[in-house]
Amino acid sequence: MLKFKSLQFLYRDGENDFMAITSGSLRNDKMELEINTDGDIFSVSVKAYETITIQKLCAEFEYEYCENEKIFLNGYQSWTDSIEHDTDGKMRGISHIPGALNEKYAFSQYGDYNFSEYGENMHGWSYGYIRNKELYSFIGSLAECSGFTQIITQVGKNSVIIKKDCADLDISGEWQALKILLTEGSEKKVFDRYFTELGVKPRENVKPLFGYTSWYNHYQDINEKKITDDLNGINSLNCKADVFQIDDGWQTCVGDWLSVDSEKFPNGMKKIADMISEAGQIPGIWLAPFVCEEKSKIFRNSKHWLINTDDENFVRGGSNWSGFYALDINNPEVREYIRFVIETIVNEWGYKLLKLDFLYAACIVPRKDKSRGQLMHEAMEFLRDCAGDAMILACGVPLASAFGIADYCRIGCDVSLDWNDKPHMRLMHRERISTRNSILNTVFRRQLDGRAFLNDPDVFLLRRNNNSLTEEQKKCLAEVNALMGSVLFTSDNFFDYEAPETKELSKILRIRNAEIISAELENDVLTLKFSIDNKKYIKRYDI
Repeated sequence: MLKFKSLQFLYRDGENDFMAITSGSLRNDKMELEINTDGDIFSVSVKAYETITIQKLCAEFEYEYCENEKIFLNGYQSWTDSIEHDTDGKMRGISHIPGALNEKYAFSQYGDYNFSEYGENMHGWSYGYIRNKELYSFIGSLAECSGFTQIITQVGKNSVIIKKDCADLDISGEWQALKILLTEGSEKKVFDRYFTELGVKPRENVKPLFGYTSWYNHYQDINEKKITDDLNGINSLNCKADVFQIDDGWQTCVGDWLSVDSEKFPNGMKKIADMISEAGQIPGIWLAPFVCEEKSKIFRNSKHWLINTDDENFVRGGSNWSGFYALDINNPEVREYIRFVIETIVNEWGYKLLKLDFLYAACIVPRKDKSRGQLMHEAMEFLRDCAGDAMILACGVPLASAFGIADYCRIGCDVSLDWNDKPHMRLMHRERISTRNSILNTVFRRQLDGRAFLNDPDVFLLRRNNNSLTEEQKKCLAEVNALMGSVLFTSDNFFDYEAPETKELSKILRIRNAEIISAELENDVLTLKFSIDNKKYIKRYDI
């Protein structure tokens, strides 16, 4: 069990710096710091009598690691690799990538590389655990809306550091710095307790989905005919699909969401939504509301909508498309535009599921008065209000900010048409495209499914053409997605299915209600134990 040792607290009051290392509450003429260690909830709150600037706040806990333990630390956002590690495990940042390459592709923007240390210690965000066989020592933040919480394991020092992401944050009045659940028990016990303490559960009436997305069949090369053909393909199945989702490629540019590519969709997007609805499925559509690409009209004509850094540079979100930039969600014009876009897509065009992507862009740069966690929480609440009764499938988002707000949430990176990309690509950032990494995130974030939202593990691909996965890899992807996710999407054209693919599809649809008993990853072999109708099964996959 973790035992509190001390708190390190630094702040600046005008020109004066204050630093304390303490195990108890303290006060001075500028502020009160209260530490509460009662029970299994550890909390730290600050009450500032006038504005102070927080520099650092972190708590150290003693923990005696055992050699056979496993450590899980939740990655920064949906795509960040998040698996159980041995106690001597390592996490690789991007410092090994040449500077010119990092500058060109903006790898640092996709994750936590600009505000986290990569080296000897492993770290994660919002929640994590140390597992000794079936005993979980759980660490979970109950106050992510005031700022993200970083969990750092220092195995060599037998300690755990819990650190608030709050550097250079101005506060006045009361501020909940840390509120952490520290508990032990079985997997079910600790995760049930965590979400009970959070007061979070999936949104009302949300149900598992089976359906189609256009992305991994066509990528951006979509048009009305291809979508119509794909819809006919999924309607040829004996089993009924719930959702047909159109992905990236329908718009002229990322950011210009009401500018439909008329060459691809001459009859507009409402006609496509009507066609999907008439086929008895929920129309879904993709957009990335907090970014715009360099070729967009928004970038050319509304640069005051973009986030500026202190050196007057626009904040890049990454290198996708023509390069893209983060919009300032605190700008009233930006909010008005996003609200109008979503209301148009939902109420006029008729789309009832919104896949909202690249959401981390809302909090790439913290403000003086708002931490990254606060920005992301407010951004998600704003999207929820805009969407109304439409369902949200969140993607590329720090997960805790989506708890109880998104109906569905991606919990891994994009899959690929091969297993784990080329060797040199495996040296890139932690958010890279990888079927293998996607499967492992599905396994080790499985506890969120049905507690925080319903998990979207990305697609399965059983098709033979345009697919480099082996037969065993296809089965692994499809079966893990079915066992541990609630969104079972594919991009396959079902007209191409033959008997083996049809048989495997029937199988994965039958195992969706399985109860997971355990998951172990040893020497690149994934062992799953689960039960269906009280009958127990063991399945092993080469990973």
